[in-house]
Amino acid sequence: MPLHFSSSPTNWSAKSPDFAKVGRLWTPSAKILILIILSLLLFGCSQPSETAPNSTVTLEPIFTSTPAVVRYSGEGNLVFLSIEENGYAHLFVQSNPPQELPLTRITTGEWNDIAPALSPDRTQLAFASDRNGFWNLYVMDLKSGDVKQVTDSNEYDSSPSWSPDGQWLVFETYINENLEVAIVSVTDPSQKIISLTQDSASDHSPVWAPDGRHVAFISTRGGDSDVWLADLDLAGDDRYQNLSNTPFASENHPIWNFDGSQLLWASTSQTVGFSGLYIWAANDPARTARWIGEGSWGSWNETAEQIVAVTSTANQEYVSSYDVNGNLLLSPTPLNGHVRGLTWGFANLSNPFPNSFAQAAAVTPSILWSPAIMPGDDVPDQRWYVVPITDVQASYPQLHDLVDESFNALRDRLILDAGWDVLASIENAFIPLTASLDPGLQEDWLYTGRAFAINSLMSNAGWMVALREDVGAQTYWRVYVRANLQDGSLGEPIHNAPWNLNARYELDPRTYEQGGKYAPVPSGYWVDVTALSAAYGWERLPALPNWRTYYAGARFTEFALTNGLDWYGAMRELYPAEALVTPTHVFPPTLTPTSTFTLTPTRRPTRTPYKTPTPRLSPTPTFTPTPTGTPTLSPTPPTVIP
Repeated sequence: MPLHFSSSPTNWSAKSPDFAKVGRLWTPSAKILILIILSLLLFGCSQPSETAPNSTVTLEPIFTSTPAVVRYSGEGNLVFLSIEENGYAHLFVQSNPPQELPLTRITTGEWNDIAPALSPDRTQLAFASDRNGFWNLYVMDLKSGDVKQVTDSNEYDSSPSWSPDGQWLVFETYINENLEVAIVSVTDPSQKIISLTQDSASDHSPVWAPDGRHVAFISTRGGDSDVWLADLDLAGDDRYQNLSNTPFASENHPIWNFDGSQLLWASTSQTVGFSGLYIWAANDPARTARWIGEGSWGSWNETAEQIVAVTSTANQEYVSSYDVNGNLLLSPTPLNGHVRGLTWGFANLSNPFPNSFAQAAAVTPSILWSPAIMPGDDVPDQRWYVVPITDVQASYPQLHDLVDESFNALRDRLILDAGWDVLASIENAFIPLTASLDPGLQEDWLYTGRAFAINSLMSNAGWMVALREDVGAQTYWRVYVRANLQDGSLGEPIHNAPWNLNARYELDPRTYEQGGKYAPVPSGYWVDVTALSAAYGWERLPALPNWRTYYAGARFTEFALTNGLDWYGAMRELYPAEALVTPTHVFPPTLTPTSTFTLTPTRRPTRTPYKTPTPRLSPTPTFTPTPTGTPTLSPTPPTVIP
């Protein structure tokens, strides 16, 4: 059946275009601000003034960022982001350009606030949080900083998006062991939650269209993550339409422009095409979306002429902006953590900041760990020791003395967030030069003592999955481990399809050539090990170029704390330079005879040269000169010395 709400859809459809074109300048809060300014001007006219009667006065809104006062020259174009710091996601705000209001924290605490969404009247911010122990939806008043809870359940609720009239939120919720899309009233708590999707696939990240009658969302019902459109006036399977339809790419984070004529989303290509941000035109739905630039997350400005984008390298994320033609307007600015949400729009913050904003802005993130040097004998040339890591099962349970505290702190944090000791048994830690890794890993970071590899057998047991993320020409992985408690108090559901590396052995040539295939999204709650490791300084490593046909080359479980060093520099912290000269590792003697590696590039076996040049065997007798120079007849052919 078509969905109907207490607010008239006709009002939404008629209101949205007018609001988009006019309301961004004449919102109720803007009208009040103009009335206040006019009142002040009238009051000022009755006071003595040295300003000439015909002079022009330019008024600029004034905003406060703790502790300094920041003056705006624009209309308050504010970008709200959710960024992870110290393993927790908090809400931040900055202006565009950021020189007017630098990136400022507005929430803090040992919980997560993610997926911000600005209301149509630009006075409220909807977001998801686990501040009460479980994931629910909240709405924040931007003037006062007050926060109101909207949903209240033990299931996961996140990714809210406002209806055009501001009365409803469409969101993702974890029900029946699966992510689905649902709708909840913001103003009437007595209204029941309405389900929009009921499918065994993962349906998430919904965004309400400005016409009020369509919702775009991400779904894996086609095998991988695609952008789908739901028509609220239809029922059954006819309601849904696949907009992106890309078999070898994964889409995420759709968002409409102000009038619903265009839809922006991020795409990660696995084969051909470009990863980045794409724009789909609603007036030409059959036409393929066009690529406009780099980005893993994007949002429109009020006029849909500019886009703010989050771009990523392997272990660093940036915020930048460009126009719809891809021309860069703001150089990428590094962020201090993984982005968990993004929204952009015209909004007015109170002056001064609300107390909750000011207190959050003044917080200095705590230091998660610090190195503690183990006392010992002096090592020549200021080299370092590797020290044992206790209660860890590994071939060599040791790490560099400068990073073992970080490993232990990460291990404790994973116990807290996942509910079990993920790093109690690892595949590898420090690997000495006398040990050999798989081919192609001769210069692996495990030799430096600054890396560890999670036990990959957990993936076979269903306790670990990896999502493929291609950055440029290199492949990286985002690793998740399953939370011990599955009641919603630990972890989050996985949104996108993981990559099945073992599928290459299914005797399908195409699957083998691409190194596997997408797997169904697993049920349950999971912890993002990659993001949490990054908070403690551990970087993920790229797969080897031949990973598609070489399983060990995927390196999807390995993390390194490089501290900006290259591999040779890290090795020099443990070994003298002469130990690194030989191109191959020196192996200890064994009972089984093995060939000895040499420095000569000559292949073995080779012919040993004779001390005195000897003529080769010929079919006729030859003469060999004697030391006196008198030739003598050789009665027999010369012997060939091997």
